[in-house]
Amino acid sequence: MKANCWTGRNSVEVLDVPDPSILSSRDAIVKVTSTAICGSDLHLVDGYVPTVEKGDILGHEFMGEVVEVGPGVNPKLRVGDRVVVPFPIACGSCASCRAQLYSCCENTNPNAGISEKLFGHPTAGIYGYSHLTGGFAGGQSEYARVVLADANVLKIDSDLTDEQVLFLSDILPTGYMGAEMCDIQGGDVVAVWGAGPVGQFAMDSARVLGAEKVIAIDKEPYRLAMAASQGYETINFEDTDVRSALLELTGGRGPDKCIDAVGLEATHGASHVHLYDRAKQAVRSETDRPHALRQAIMSCRSGGVVSVIGVYGGMIDKFPAGAWMNRSLTLRTGQCHVHRYMKPLLGLIEQGKLDPTRIITHRLPLTDAPKGYDLFKNKKDHCEKVVLTP
Repeated sequence: MKANCWTGRNSVEVLDVPDPSILSSRDAIVKVTSTAICGSDLHLVDGYVPTVEKGDILGHEFMGEVVEVGPGVNPKLRVGDRVVVPFPIACGSCASCRAQLYSCCENTNPNAGISEKLFGHPTAGIYGYSHLTGGFAGGQSEYARVVLADANVLKIDSDLTDEQVLFLSDILPTGYMGAEMCDIQGGDVVAVWGAGPVGQFAMDSARVLGAEKVIAIDKEPYRLAMAASQGYETINFEDTDVRSALLELTGGRGPDKCIDAVGLEATHGASHVHLYDRAKQAVRSETDRPHALRQAIMSCRSGGVVSVIGVYGGMIDKFPAGAWMNRSLTLRTGQCHVHRYMKPLLGLIEQGKLDPTRIITHRLPLTDAPKGYDLFKNKKDHCEKVVLTP
């Protein structure tokens, strides 16, 4: 089969690889009908996530048709079913899964010892996201093996299109969880750092959850225009001091809730500040650039909430612990517990309260995946989200 593979830093290629097969009794094989390139994939391509090996199949946002099931799969999941696959792999029975902390599953990462050394405790397995998270083949491919399939798919029985439900695999639940962690109250002002796909969905979710005003912070005019088209306020951090602008928009108090939807490759509007962290990252004295996180903490009103859904992989420098502690800020974060949100969000899509398709700007065949990565990584042609069709 054809699959998009990591072939080195800043290099992906569509290669001929062996078809996946049933390896465990609860496995299923899915014929992929739609898959997507995620901003998190760029962290792999850029070399910021360790333990990626040449030939690894990328991709953790995918859906398709079940074409084979193992003998231990619950009979409710059958060949021919149309399914969306969440990016974290959950066992459904460990303490974390019982608490609906699915991305912290204690049983699905065969390389738990690696992530334990880096994070203190292991995380769940993740499709197409390095051997740190299990080395599972990803879904930017013609076929994919789904592990513990009966606990890790959402069946789609309606006639919604792939594009309407594909993002239930990751970025829509991630954006929604970012807003939910804010505990939004009526009248709240919510500021979102990053107007990429996850940031856009965090904004939509904040509005659905009752935010009075939503503010988008980014430097790309086309991303800010996309946010403005939905009625959100915008700040371009390249030509505006973000904290000052936020104070002006909130009567001097700061946003009630702040969402970091950027993560480890953040950019700062002041070149000297950006270069400081860029240099430290280059020599690996820190692994992540925490510009957005620092700014969110310093900008949030006292007693507010900072929600972090942008991916961080290692260590950061100059974390503003004093502001966090002395101003009674609440910091919430986590890889998305996708399984928790899939059915409720499917309902919101069916009711017309959320439109995931609005962020799609590019549709390409799987064979053009390298082109899609180039467009997305380098923000060419106003690229916001790429969907690939095998």
